[in-house]
Amino acid sequence: MNISLKGKNALVGGSSKGIGEAIARQLAESGASVTLMARSGGRMKDIISELDTSHGQKHQYLSVDFSNFENYKTKISGFFKTNTVDILVNNTQGPEGGGALEKNVEDYQNAFDLLFKSVVYTTELALKHMQANRWGRIINIASISVKEPLNYLALSNTIRAAVVTWAKSLAYDVAKDGITVNSTLTGYFDTDRIAQLNSKKAEKLGISSDEVRSNMEEQVPVKRIGDPKEYGYLVAFLASDQSAFITGTNIPIDGGLLKSL
Repeated sequence: MNISLKGKNALVGGSSKGIGEAIARQLAESGASVTLMARSGGRMKDIISELDTSHGQKHQYLSVDFSNFENYKTKISGFFKTNTVDILVNNTQGPEGGGALEKNVEDYQNAFDLLFKSVVYTTELALKHMQANRWGRIINIASISVKEPLNYLALSNTIRAAVVTWAKSLAYDVAKDGITVNSTLTGYFDTDRIAQLNSKKAEKLGISSDEVRSNMEEQVPVKRIGDPKEYGYLVAFLASDQSAFITGTNIPIDGGLLKSL
């Protein structure tokens, strides 16, 4: 199967590193023109210089701060005044870790702005072109914690669950327009985010970060954590014509970690 995204424009959130970067690279390799979106303009500029342009693509970047919703709203609105998007990958940095008793109402509001409001607002803007063109792909990067909550990620558990239920509702409404809406449920991947969480967990448990990682790998049936490139392969497929009959789904990418159905 040859996945070709030639002629498609993709917007990828959180794409200056980790999973977002891997997704952007794979979409470009598959022929899409990619707009990177994250905080680090310098890093995104470097990535753009390395992206595939063999299909005549034109790549660009947009510097935003997802944690400041009003500022983000202004910047993303400005972007859509002069740009259209066929493939939208909703992805942001995660909120601070911590259990339910460690968080207050303000923490949940900030997480809601970061993980939910930014996703819904960006999608609303992207949908106008998708509906007019009768083709679109919306892919939300979520977490396995929406199925099996992780007690040290109370904010992420709560708000990401809201995102996937919203996505399920949206999928029904836009299916007639040739638009698919899917969410990917992220397991353990080799990223800076995992390293940071492991460091905090190690400090709390009084063990080394290496031991935390080893324990994590042991939990996964395939006995390793994921390579971000593997994430890019899944998203490229969901962004393609070949996935047109797949919508409203929550797809785990976790090496078999989830025990629930």
